[in-house]
Amino acid sequence: MQIVVFQLGEEKYAIETSKVQGIEKMANITKVPRAHQSIKGLINLRGSIISVIDPYEILGISAKERLSENIIIIDIESEILGIIVDKVAEVVEIENHHIKNVSISKGSEDLYIKGTINMGDHLVTLINIEALLNIEV
Repeated sequence: MQIVVFQLGEEKYAIETSKVQGIEKMANITKVPRAHQSIKGLINLRGSIISVIDPYEILGISAKERLSENIIIIDIESEILGIIVDKVAEVVEIENHHIKNVSISKGSEDLYIKGTINMGDHLVTLINIEALLNIEV
């Protein structure tokens, strides 16, 4: 399986590349009144209007300083969405047996985590992107 590793705050996360349509530089985001708090707004990407999601809100991550340099464009069952990330680190190939299931909390955040991958000098949390983007609005 191939994954895109990205950074949110001090931690590294990953999603499967099969769900990734592209990686874009941060764009101007238009706010949407009364939208769910995890929806930061909309961007115009080459003529297509795309909702942009803030994973910090969904995953309950706090960070002192956010870079928010990239938007990862995701395609889930023909629905295109963007996810704000601080930085895209790398694209790597991993074997499925390297993904370890861990339960670290009793909160809803566990629904969004597929497992943890030991990348040698650091751990990467593999995100269940389908669950993450299934937001009640």
